[in-house]
Amino acid sequence: MYDPAIAITILAVSFFVLLFLRIPVALTLIIASVATLFYMQDSFMGYVDVIAQQTLQGVNSFSLLAIPFFILTGQLLGEGGLAARIVNLANLFVGRLPGGLSLVNSVACMFFGNLSGSAVADTSAIGSVMIPIMVKKGYSPEYAVGVTISSAIQGVIVPPSHNLVLYSIVAAGVTIPSLSGIGMERVSIDVGKLFLAGIVPGLLLLLTLCIVGLVISIRRGYPKGDPVTRQQVPGILFHGMLSFTPAVVILGSVITGFATATEAGAVAVIYSFFLGAFVYRELKFNKLWSVLVRTFRTVLMVFFLIGASSAFGYVMTTLHLPDLITQAFLMVSKEPWIIFLLINILLLILGGPMDMAPMIVILTPILLPVCMELGMHPIHFGIMLIFNSGMGLLTPPVGTVLFVGCSIGKVSVVAGTKAMWPFFLAMIIALLIITFVPAVSLWLPGLL
Repeated sequence: MYDPAIAITILAVSFFVLLFLRIPVALTLIIASVATLFYMQDSFMGYVDVIAQQTLQGVNSFSLLAIPFFILTGQLLGEGGLAARIVNLANLFVGRLPGGLSLVNSVACMFFGNLSGSAVADTSAIGSVMIPIMVKKGYSPEYAVGVTISSAIQGVIVPPSHNLVLYSIVAAGVTIPSLSGIGMERVSIDVGKLFLAGIVPGLLLLLTLCIVGLVISIRRGYPKGDPVTRQQVPGILFHGMLSFTPAVVILGSVITGFATATEAGAVAVIYSFFLGAFVYRELKFNKLWSVLVRTFRTVLMVFFLIGASSAFGYVMTTLHLPDLITQAFLMVSKEPWIIFLLINILLLILGGPMDMAPMIVILTPILLPVCMELGMHPIHFGIMLIFNSGMGLLTPPVGTVLFVGCSIGKVSVVAGTKAMWPFFLAMIIALLIITFVPAVSLWLPGLL
């Protein structure tokens, strides 16, 4: 018979030590699970079988196919030349305002994020177009990088983000006490409603970023965007709207229930390929291999992580760790707002050393029961978690979006971080509004 306290200690210590040693998160989860089960079980083959079964069970889901389809859609659109057309569309709406190029950058990132669902892809595509233009027009390179990487975070929360799909799948494996008080039940989250929940928070983030960009641009005397003639307007609108059709296909079919997220993603892949290869003819066939390689690398990483987190979650559930963590939070305070504030601080701290996908798959089974115990809706929690995790992409030592943006803008990480801070503070304000005003996330899903 094992001692639960010793098993929890082994699990926690091995996890944090391996994470500190910069071991890949998926391997960290597997090794920590194996070490704990080695103590808990007498049979060597017993814990090997458990780890293998739980890992395979974690990725044995038809819904997971939506993730590679969404990622591939974003890659195809990025190579298909849609970024420049989206920039032109954003310039049509906000380019003539003071500091117009800064606003164009933020709006274009929101538009492209609606297509790619990836902050890194957003930074690469829009940054490659906008940063050189902004520098040429007199904006400082540091500011151009700061506004780009901050605006790219919109891609993780606006639908159809594959991060929302990942959260819905992970949350579906979480068990909570039944409302009847008898037994346990699984959390159920409708992906269509989760997509709707990300729209208003995404617009709130866009508004805060635009306000900060407008104030900084006016104070520094940055110029407006390029003028648009009447003759150019129809073409810009047509190509801009045409670029949005993959997102419309996914959102419309999933929200209306006409298709599942997986089926909609498959259609979006075919349509995106047709649009980039045959309509705009910028997606060359010799680029397809690199597109597929980048997609497979991302998908394999995510799937390995999901399988490893399933094994890790099994060990945590066996040790009743989520229940113990819930009780620990409730011992700190009975006030929900204090607990929610502490959880946000915890997520902001963990966002530095952890990438986004690991945060979603590891922390959802731990924190979701806590927040639901305090009355937070699982969709509301998901938006808060993903928004907060996205902010972690801007902070070292991981800071994927930060490093990509600084590389494109050819500025130091220190300079890029300093330029990003005003926008980061605005994002914290948006995060607090999302956390403490549930209607921001739940109003649109409530209409269904």
